[in-house]
Amino acid sequence: MPEKINIRLGTLFSIVALALAIVLCWQLRSLIVVLMISVVIAATLAPAIATAHKLGIPRWLSVIAVYLGLIAVFSGIGLLIGPTVVTQIERLIRKLPTYLEVLKSLLEDLIIRVGMSDPDGTSIISQLLDIQGLTSWAISSSQQLVVRSYSLTKGIIGSVFSLFLALLLSGYMLSGSDKLLEDIINLFPAPWNKRLFSQVDPVSQRMGGYIQGRILVSAILGVVISIGLNFLGLADFALGLGVIAGFTNLIPFFGPVLGSVPALLVAIAQGGWTALWVFLLFLLIQNLETYVLDPLLVGNSVKVHPLYQLLAVLGGAQVLGIIGALIVPPWIAGGAVLLEQLYVRPKLIAEQQLSDH
Repeated sequence: MPEKINIRLGTLFSIVALALAIVLCWQLRSLIVVLMISVVIAATLAPAIATAHKLGIPRWLSVIAVYLGLIAVFSGIGLLIGPTVVTQIERLIRKLPTYLEVLKSLLEDLIIRVGMSDPDGTSIISQLLDIQGLTSWAISSSQQLVVRSYSLTKGIIGSVFSLFLALLLSGYMLSGSDKLLEDIINLFPAPWNKRLFSQVDPVSQRMGGYIQGRILVSAILGVVISIGLNFLGLADFALGLGVIAGFTNLIPFFGPVLGSVPALLVAIAQGGWTALWVFLLFLLIQNLETYVLDPLLVGNSVKVHPLYQLLAVLGGAQVLGIIGALIVPPWIAGGAVLLEQLYVRPKLIAEQQLSDH
């Protein structure tokens, strides 16, 4: 006779509850992403709020003051350089097909010079640098990343509303964080509630430190690149290319490479030694970031192996597009604190005690 499979009622109830929870999370995925963004924003701004609060300013007033200050700073920067940046980027987009044609011609000439003048070699170059194909590929690849983020927010109006909601929720978290966290953590049984509450500050510092470091590094590199490109003869596009490089640098690993491509295309089209000097500029900046800025401003706060950071970027981009590449790494950094403090360290202590006995 076949064996009977006995399933307890409690187990069945747990399976059904888990399935319903997964379905509910999927239906509420847009709100969950907004909450993830809100937590990252709150963790990033928490040190400024705490500093203002220590000066005797009420917490709610500190939140309002910090938000108004950020709005004023970003508005001022936008008014100062925004029109120039938009003009330069529009001009760059218009000239992009011409730059690709120049690159194609240079590569074909190089093939002929090294003796690979057979039709196969030139046809491969033509296929690789098919202007229409490259443009279509770049647009479609960018659209896929944007659409993964865009579809979560249901269009432009939804995107603006989601951003406003994330800022509103982060402000609420910052103004009443102690009571809010206490209510959530008290849902866990003792002694886990106390253990989790003791990790709130380290997790917040790790997540906030990651975003603060990336923003500061990207801003520094954007300014340095703009100045360097202007000095190397690309003044017509220097500011726009610097802003592009600064924004792409917010994405670890891949951002610096993506940011260098437009500048190299413009430099190659200029001819002469410009391309070599621009390449050396980005190589120098990449090493400056890798060996100086990242260890000082990001690495000490994240304390996550680069492999895990890379997987976080890839996984975040695959699931959530550009938004995921930006917000998943700080969540991984925060989760690493919980893993280290609540599992790895107690495990090592227990093993050490067993070995002593």
